[in-house]
Amino acid sequence: MKATAMAPTIHDIAKTAGVGVGTVSRVLNDSPKVSNSTRALVLRVIEEQGYRPKSAAKVLRTRRTHVIGFITDEIATTPYAVNVIRGAQDAAHAQGKVLLLVNTNGNAAVLMQAIETLLERQVEGIIYAAMYHQPVTLPSNIREINTVLVDCYTEARDLPSVVPDEVQGGYDAVSRLIRQGHCRIGFANAAVDIPASRGRLQGYCQALADHQIPFDPDLVCRQDGEADAGYDLTLALMERPVPPTAIFYFNDRMAMGGYDALRKLGKRIPVDVAVMGFDNQEIIAANLHPPLSTMELPHYVMGQWAVTQLLTAADPSVAPVQVKLHCPYIERASV
Repeated sequence: MKATAMAPTIHDIAKTAGVGVGTVSRVLNDSPKVSNSTRALVLRVIEEQGYRPKSAAKVLRTRRTHVIGFITDEIATTPYAVNVIRGAQDAAHAQGKVLLLVNTNGNAAVLMQAIETLLERQVEGIIYAAMYHQPVTLPSNIREINTVLVDCYTEARDLPSVVPDEVQGGYDAVSRLIRQGHCRIGFANAAVDIPASRGRLQGYCQALADHQIPFDPDLVCRQDGEADAGYDLTLALMERPVPPTAIFYFNDRMAMGGYDALRKLGKRIPVDVAVMGFDNQEIIAANLHPPLSTMELPHYVMGQWAVTQLLTAADPSVAPVQVKLHCPYIERASV
């Protein structure tokens, strides 16, 4: 029996044409980010080698696979950020697209393999989402295809990104407390030096300044962002010679610990001490007693924006857009 020749792969096409796998993928997806000469070369090699990936006939006719790659570091396993995925799914579905989700658990080798696999499948683009607002370093092959970043950014700002407006969130949180009559406002911040902790502190300070309230460094303290840290920091703040009448917490988990500390001290929320959270983790905020007023991270809208941006043809000569989205105030009963 005559042996059947192995069908060519996208790697074979890339090698023969002397280009990257991502370039072949962009040609198949009719991306504008490929020169006419390179496009002609790749299409000629595809025809000569008889390359037919899964659904290739349809792809070559329509130049679309209708699939968007969605890579996350950890958010697929964190319940409070599931809205990023839901927002992206809803936006993709509205455009007749589906998401192909990959969770890397922060493993660089898995990330590299995931990108290569998505390129081979000729996805129309990649969305990369981080668990929390942070700078990221990504493999160079992710730049072979249209990519949008969610809750993260590259230091070079060479990829489109969407992040929460941390400064605005901190500013609005503290301004709300000031409007309720508070001028001694504690801030239980996270110890880690990340955009969220820096931005929320900047917003806190700006709100005080705009309302002519002197900044008191004794009212700002830091620890890790968990509930036990919120508990410890609350006890420390309430031991100040002039304790705060309101406390702004870096996140809702810390606020939950703060509730326990205030309860231990016999303080009533919000009668004796007002409490403001950040994140709007509904499993926490809506179920505390009283329910927690908090600033919401706009995860759902961020997911929607990423898909819309990805599917909108961008001019390669224009600098990638860097967007900060408004964090809305969610009023419950703790302020």
